[in-house]
Amino acid sequence: MRPPVSGHRPSHEGPSGPRPRRYSADLTPPWKKPKPVPEVPAEPGLVVEESGTGFCGAVIRCEAGTVTLEDRFGKHRVFPLEPRGFLLEGRVVTLVKPASGPARPARTASGSVAVPGARARVARAGRIYVEGRHDAELVEKVWGDDLRIEGVVVEYLEGVDDLPAIVESFAPGRDARLGVLVDHLVPGTKEWRIAESVTSEHALVVGHPYIDIWQAVKPSSVGIPAWPTVPRGQDWKTGVCRALGWPENTGAAWQKILSRVRSYKDLEPELLGRVEELIDFVTGGEA
Repeated sequence: MRPPVSGHRPSHEGPSGPRPRRYSADLTPPWKKPKPVPEVPAEPGLVVEESGTGFCGAVIRCEAGTVTLEDRFGKHRVFPLEPRGFLLEGRVVTLVKPASGPARPARTASGSVAVPGARARVARAGRIYVEGRHDAELVEKVWGDDLRIEGVVVEYLEGVDDLPAIVESFAPGRDARLGVLVDHLVPGTKEWRIAESVTSEHALVVGHPYIDIWQAVKPSSVGIPAWPTVPRGQDWKTGVCRALGWPENTGAAWQKILSRVRSYKDLEPELLGRVEELIDFVTGGEA
């Protein structure tokens, strides 16, 4: 092999010897490069899973580089808004703070538009009666703001057996309408027959199909798959506590259930429609 001519070096050699060939800075084949991760605004209500811990929950707050999630049991966890830090429907995403936009009108727990600074109206002569203290507490929690603005007072009955006498004593009239919410109002039941005996045009008796108001709270909001079936002859609330492994303290159990109710979204439609119907009736709307 003939040596190179003096003063001439191959193109890959420098003055002091071979020099490295030039390559692209990124040697990763295109098919091996990670796909870009989508950025998703951390809007309230968005359900995601934190990839490091597996904690799954809905976004309730996003601020100062962190996001707060709430799981189905009401437990809160705060996580940093790190790239590729969350799973959305099984896909890796990066949560980002939502862009600020026009403020949405505030809503009451019932879904009505809130009226800032509104004062409670003087109580009407009309009333809404509900069957039991738990029913009254639930109606107050979800519809309380609306009822105060409308001046509607909610009172509770110990039961419906004396309902005809109570209606007669109340003496409902055009300016003093009476609405009554009854549990387990199903055709053929005792409750149904009692409700049918109330005939005043200024009184409206409606009800939901549930054995107790507890069942009107969505199981998913309470963190259970379904409300258990309790054998006939057992106290229903006590039977529910036993089936769910809760202490047999129905008062404490109800407070646990009620704490999971934050708005109308946690209630079954069969209850929502009936309460709205009563409010319309008592305030003079069409029944």
